[in-house]
Amino acid sequence: MNPRVTGRVRRGIVVTAAGISILAVLLVVAAWRNDRTIQSDMGVATAEVLSAGSLRSAISFVTPDGVTHNPELGVLYPTRLTAGQRIDVEYARADPDLVRVSGRDASVAVIPAGSLIVVTWLIAGPLIWYLRRREDAAVSPAMSS
Repeated sequence: MNPRVTGRVRRGIVVTAAGISILAVLLVVAAWRNDRTIQSDMGVATAEVLSAGSLRSAISFVTPDGVTHNPELGVLYPTRLTAGQRIDVEYARADPDLVRVSGRDASVAVIPAGSLIVVTWLIAGPLIWYLRRREDAAVSPAMSS
């Protein structure tokens, strides 16, 4: 492989790995921001889990004013929920679509995001190292002639 191409591929891997890492950090920051919004004007309610998944769970709950809410994006931190289950939720009174499972917060996002960053660099690091060595080996013979 041409050293110029190898260098571009290596830079592409670095940019991709850095992008994934930045997105993972932004995910945690967004979760923390949502938690602060909920905490600043919190309402509590009992909700029914309509459908449950590891990434998204649909719920329905009634606020004290009698309005039923089905947050379009589901509930934050939905792990270990089952359809039909009744759960306590905390929501932002100004935006009842921003709702989380009671007792859960952004800290549950830290381990998955951190794991994603570690795995990304465990894959990217050796590839970057290998391509760098290949690039150096291709340049060295050309310089000695």
